[in-house]
Amino acid sequence: MVGEAARLVLTLSRVCLTLRHPLLIWRFARRLRYFPNLALPRTYHEKMLWRKVVDRNPLFVRLTDKILCKEWVRVKAPHLAVPITEWTGLDARDIPGRLLEGDVVVKLNAGCNMNAFLSAGQPSRDEIHRLSQQWFSKRHGRRHGEWAYGPIVRRLLVEQRLVLGGDRLPTDIKVHVCGGQVCHVWVEDRIGRRSLLLDSRGAALAGRDSDYPGEDQALPFSERLSKLVREAVANAALLASDMDYIRVDFLVAENKLFVGELTVYSASGYGTWSNPAIAQNAARMWDLKKSHFLRERRKGLSGFYAKALLAALEARSADTSDSCAAGNA
Repeated sequence: MVGEAARLVLTLSRVCLTLRHPLLIWRFARRLRYFPNLALPRTYHEKMLWRKVVDRNPLFVRLTDKILCKEWVRVKAPHLAVPITEWTGLDARDIPGRLLEGDVVVKLNAGCNMNAFLSAGQPSRDEIHRLSQQWFSKRHGRRHGEWAYGPIVRRLLVEQRLVLGGDRLPTDIKVHVCGGQVCHVWVEDRIGRRSLLLDSRGAALAGRDSDYPGEDQALPFSERLSKLVREAVANAALLASDMDYIRVDFLVAENKLFVGELTVYSASGYGTWSNPAIAQNAARMWDLKKSHFLRERRKGLSGFYAKALLAALEARSADTSDSCAAGNA
């Protein structure tokens, strides 16, 4: 049971967080069709929103930075391949000409879908410069409260361009991990606009994702695909062993896995699936007690809230254990 003092703190915290972030609450309710409890999140989407506004884990900044994330992966798991970074800088006009003549990708290190794919000198340097200026003029993540993008020192990078997918394989394997345990896997074929949901053993799951909702957009299941997924699952669990939740994204090229990035705010917190069990399982496995916010010592009002939240989470865990024990009796 949660004491009266803790319940009062949580109630006041909910009011304060809601008043402080009205636009995020409104966008959440509009997209997901219910009003979130920011102070005591239960669902997967509520926990993602809570992460945005409450959990200021400095590691999130490092992982969200596409340049620093690669360095972190090389230290954490040096056996894993990552796309080679050929150049970094502030001005596209400084990119060496030899790189622009090859097959590369130009990216902003602090953004999503801020990429330019080059081949045989096209697009031109001038076009890349104009595009990069547009990237620098925006602050990605601000609209949806994705805090970790804000502190990043923004830079351009030129990256090795991989030949992705092919022969009934996906281009991307994205592994959702909670506390080192895999919730589910989403494989995507960006070229063929197809996808598939799988469990941690590489077996296909029922349901579709919001990006490719049609049954005719299902990527064919194969043992070759399942093998790649199992490899991705093992490596994702290694990378994410000490995080409460993260999505580890792999690229598939030459029948091999490359770590693309680690995504802190998957789908900006709005991803949905036609099978409700997927979100329910992710919510159950995502233990906020393992979050940076609750593992660090807190003082003042933040400390009161952290203590009340921890008490409520522990009471919820105890209730769940008692229910499971009763069900097995």
